[in-house]
Parts: sequence; C-alpha cells; structure tokens
Amino acid sequence: MRIFDPHIHMTSRTTDDYVRMHAAGVRAVVEPSFWLGQPRTSVGSFTDYFDSILGWEPFRASQYGIAHFATIGLNPKEANDARCREVLDVLPRYLVKDRVVAVGELGYDSMTPEEDDVFAAQLALAAEHELPALVHTPHRDKLTGTRRTLDVVRESTLDPGAVIVDHLNEMTVGVVAESGCWMGFSVYPDTKMDEHRMVEILRRYGLDRMIVNSAADWGNSDPLKTVRVAEAMLAAGYTDDDVDRVLWRNPVEFYSQSGRLDLPDTEPDGTQTHDDELVGAGATFQGNSVLRGAGD
Repeated sequence: MRIFDPHIHMTSRTTDDYVRMHAAGVRAVVEPSFWLGQPRTSVGSFTDYFDSILGWEPFRASQYGIAHFATIGLNPKEANDARCREVLDVLPRYLVKDRVVAVGELGYDSMTPEEDDVFAAQLALAAEHELPALVHTPHRDKLTGTRRTLDVVRESTLDPGAVIVDHLNEMTVGVVAESGCWMGFSVYPDTKMDEHRMVEILRRYGLDRMIVNSAADWGNSDPLKTVRVAEAMLAAGYTDDDVDRVLWRNPVEFYSQSGRLDLPDTEPDGTQTHDDELVGAGATFQGNSVLRGAGD
C-alpha cells in the first residue's frame, strides 16, 4: 500500500522513524508548523523554525524516500502571546514558497479573543494566497470549539472545501460533515482517536473528505498509526482501493488545491517508478532499501 501522512511533525522524530515509515509504505508527508512545547519569545525563533521545516526537513526525508511538504502559520496556543503577533507580518513571504501546501496549524486552543483575531487573519491570508487551511480544534470543550471554528470559516472568503478541520472525534465529526469542510482525524496511542474507532467513523460517514493522520510529535505518538488504520480497514472488510482512497488519494486531492504538491510517481502497492528523482543527494535506492551516502 502507499500512504500519505497529511499531518505529522517530523522535526520531532528521528531518522529511524523515516526508515520505518518508508518500509511500511509511507511515501509523502505534510508537516504543519506547531507549538514546540517551549514558548517562543521572538519572531526570529519562528523564522528559524519555518526555515528548518522548509529546508532541512525535506532534505532529511528525501534521503529515506519520502516527499516532505509543510504548512506555515501561527499556532493558536502562541496566538495569545503578544510577542508572537508579529509573526503574522512575516507569513506572506513564507506562503509563496514551493513546498508550502496550506496555511496552518491555525484555529483555537483556549478560544480567546486573541485567537479569534489571529484565526480570521490567517484564513484571509489563505484566501489571498489561494492556499487551503489546516485548522486545529481545541483539546477542551471540543464541540463548542468546533462549532465556533466553523462559524469563523463561514465568515471568511475561503471555500469550506479548502479547509481541513482536524483532531475530530465522534462528538464533532457530524457538524463538520455538514459544513462542507474536510474532516481530519489524528490517531494516537492514548488520546484523540484510535484505529478501531476510526473505522467505525468511516462506516457511519463514508470515505468522502476523510483525512487520517498520525500527528506524531514529541509526545506519546506513533508515526505508523496511519498504517494501523489501513490494517484495521482491511480487517473490517474495506478493499485495497478504499484504503488507497482514504490514505493516499484524499490527502492528495486536498493538498493539490495549493498547486504545489509535486509527488513522485507512486503505484497503489507503494512502489515508486522514479525513485531516483525522489531521493536527495547522498542516497540511492536498491530494491526496497535506502543506501546512505558515504558522507552521511
């Protein structure tokens, strides 16, 4: 199978994860900019981070046969810090870069007035730059936060079909399904969503506009949770084509709205027909393995 993880924070992961992901069929990822766990205190710390996920991280991924893209934005947690508001002024120079396929993560953490303003401003930037948006729903009071999220999307000029509302669960998926936005689900070892619950949601709501991700980061998370969802779907009677639709074609359809999703030729069985074009300098392919260059 071929897998596209549309929300994973690889800057927090090791190269061993890239090896495991490639072996399991992961061929493309999107890395949303997010809160690093330690509050940032200046715009410069954001620009250094943006530069890293648009420069170093795509190169690191390419060494292991994985295409890497990013979303850029001011995350909702740090939207409340006045020291970070100037990040909005530097976003436009990043939103024109080739590997940026959406604005995000944006949305709500504590549903403050400051978050309202920053959320609306970034949806406007997405519309201006003709990019889709990746929206983070709050961890607390989730249904209220999701409804508020949808109200802000409706008030923007961005089409609902250009928005993923992420971190959904059984309580919130219904209102997003009705909105026309894409539905995102983060599958985690202990929180958010697991693969078996995910299959039940697919049974109830179908496969249209469904996006499944691992959201793996510095916390207790697993970059192979997308693979576990694929396995659970097959065990539940879904076909290989159904799995390919949810775990490859759906994220490709969504992020292709950016006009920047340049992917390798990949067959549904996970094989790549032009591996030599995908792998970066210092790495070559031999069969299903990656041989690292002598300088690595």
